[in-house]
Amino acid sequence: MTSEDIKEKEEQTAEQEVPEAEAPEEEPAEEAAEAPSEEKPEKTAEEVESERYSRLFAEFQNYKRRTEKEKADLYAYAGEKFAVDLLEVIDNFERAMEAKPEGDKFAEGLDLILAQIKGVMEKNHVEEIKSLGEPFDPAFHNAVMTEEAEGTEAGIVTRVFQKGYTLNKKVIRPAMVAVSK
Repeated sequence: MTSEDIKEKEEQTAEQEVPEAEAPEEEPAEEAAEAPSEEKPEKTAEEVESERYSRLFAEFQNYKRRTEKEKADLYAYAGEKFAVDLLEVIDNFERAMEAKPEGDKFAEGLDLILAQIKGVMEKNHVEEIKSLGEPFDPAFHNAVMTEEAEGTEAGIVTRVFQKGYTLNKKVIRPAMVAVSK
């Protein structure tokens, strides 16, 4: 066989394959799904970078806002553990003051010290939760018992066993109370 014969056979084979290749084939599902996206104009590199920059800037702003809030919370509630520990001392001081004899100068001095401690607590935004005679609120009160109380409607705090306190409007210790039925 000569080189001319080989070329003729290749041409004949190529001609026979062409009609088969021209037969319409169904597009695979992937290509069909991509077709609509081709209709949309592609974003330029400048638009892509601008969008990327906008998202990055928004993420940074959110991060900055979140860290500022965390920092503010840290400062606002930094003394929470100290305040809670000091509340136990105040409770014991108040119990001792209830048992003091009348007219005792030493007891009057202790009363002034207790008032000074409470003043320091208030200056540092630790405030007592007003409970007696108020409607029961589970966010501020811990009901340890219910009792019948004449002349009082249901759901009103009738006794306070332990005072509750807030620090910057956050409850650090709920009040332990009795509630009317």
